[in-house]
Amino acid sequence: MSTRSAFLAAGVAIAAAIFLLRPASDLSRPGDLGEAVADMILANATIYTADPAMPFAEAMALARVPLRGVTSKDDFINRVKEAVKDKHPGQWIFGGGWNNDFWGGDYPTAAWLDDISPDNPVWLSRMDGHMGIANSLAMRMAGIDKNTNNPVGGTIMRTTEGEPTGLLVDAAMKLVFDVISEVSIHERRDALLRASRHALMRGVTTVVDVGSYFPGKSEKQHYKDDPRSYGLQLVDMDYLLNTTLELDKSGLQIAIHAIGDKANDMLLDMYEKVVDLNGMKDHRFRIEHAQHLAPGAAKRFGKHGIIASVQFTSVDDNLHLLKDLLIVCQPDHILDDANSAGKKIGIERAERSSYSFRSLLDGGAHLAFGSDWPVSDINPLQAIRTAVSRKPAGWEVPWIPAERLSLDDSLKA
Repeated sequence: MSTRSAFLAAGVAIAAAIFLLRPASDLSRPGDLGEAVADMILANATIYTADPAMPFAEAMALARVPLRGVTSKDDFINRVKEAVKDKHPGQWIFGGGWNNDFWGGDYPTAAWLDDISPDNPVWLSRMDGHMGIANSLAMRMAGIDKNTNNPVGGTIMRTTEGEPTGLLVDAAMKLVFDVISEVSIHERRDALLRASRHALMRGVTTVVDVGSYFPGKSEKQHYKDDPRSYGLQLVDMDYLLNTTLELDKSGLQIAIHAIGDKANDMLLDMYEKVVDLNGMKDHRFRIEHAQHLAPGAAKRFGKHGIIASVQFTSVDDNLHLLKDLLIVCQPDHILDDANSAGKKIGIERAERSSYSFRSLLDGGAHLAFGSDWPVSDINPLQAIRTAVSRKPAGWEVPWIPAERLSLDDSLKA
C-alpha cells in the first residue's frame, strides 16, 4: 500500500470513529471522550463508523449531548432539553452513549423528545451504535411513517398500532443519516486532527481500516428478552461468499464482523468454502468480535488457525482448513455487556459462551485485542486491565473468571 493510500485508509477509520473531541489540552482522563461536547456532523463521505451493524455510512452525527452514564428517563430528557435551549429552529441536536439497561431496560421513544424539541430534529445514538432514537420531526424529515417498510438489515421499531416509536435499529438508521446536512472539508480535517491527538495521547500510533464486513448479531437461539428475535443478518451469504472470493483472489485481507454464535459459525463455514475454491495460501482471514460462541466453536477457531484480535496459527495439516485466520476481540466491551448479557441471552448461555478469551487461547488462538473506539475507550491499558480482571465497575468478583488472562497473555494480545 502506498503512503498516500495508507494515510487515506487511516483517515477514514479515525475520522469516522470520533465523537468530535475537545482540544487535547482539555482531555485529562480516558473517559473524557464519552463526555465530549461537539457541534459537528460528517456527511456525504465514506465514513467508518466503528459500528458492527453499519461500518460505513455517508453521514454521521458527532456527539453533542453527553448521554453516557445516564441512569433515568428524567436525566435523559433534561440533558436534551438543555442542549435545545441555544439552538435555532431547524438546527439538529445530536448525542450519543445512552444505555437503556442503566435505567431498567425500557427504550426511549420519540414521545420523550417531542415536547422539548418541536422545532429541532433530534438524533441520539445508543452506546453500541446499533440503534438510535429520533424525534418526530427528524422522522418526518426522513420520510418515516406508518407505511415505511423496514430496510434490508434494519428495523423501524413500532407501537402495537404500527406507528414508528422513533427507535431505528441497524440499517434503518441510514434513513436519518441520509437527511443530515453536509459540512466542510475544513471541519472534517479538524475532527481528524483532534481524533489523532486523542489517540496519540493514549499511545495509539496505528489505525486499521476494517473494510469487508459481515453485519450480523445472528444467534442460534432467540433472545431471552425478545423470544421472536434471533438477531439480524444484514447480508445474503451467497453474496458475501462471492464478494469474499473475489477480494481474496485480489490479494486483499478480509476482515468481517460477527458477534452472535450463529454468525460466527456461518463465517467459519464460509471461510472454509473460500479456501476450498481459492486454494491454500496466506489468506490472513479475520473475524472481528466473536463475542458469543457456540459450544465447541473456540476449538474450531484454533483448529482453523484464526486470530481472535485473537490470532490463530495452530493448524492440523491433515484437515481441510483455513490458515492465518484472525479473531479480533475488544475486552472493554465486557464492562458494558457483563451487566446485560444474561438478560439478553440467558445467564447460563452468557456465562458459557461470552468473551471466551482463555478458551480461544487454549484452543490454539493467538489473541489480538482492539478497542472498537468510540464504542469503548481507546486506552489500551484499560483493555489490558479488563482482560486480566474481567470485573466491571462495582463488581466484587470477575465475570466468568475461568476466561481471565494473565498479564503476559494480555500484553501479547
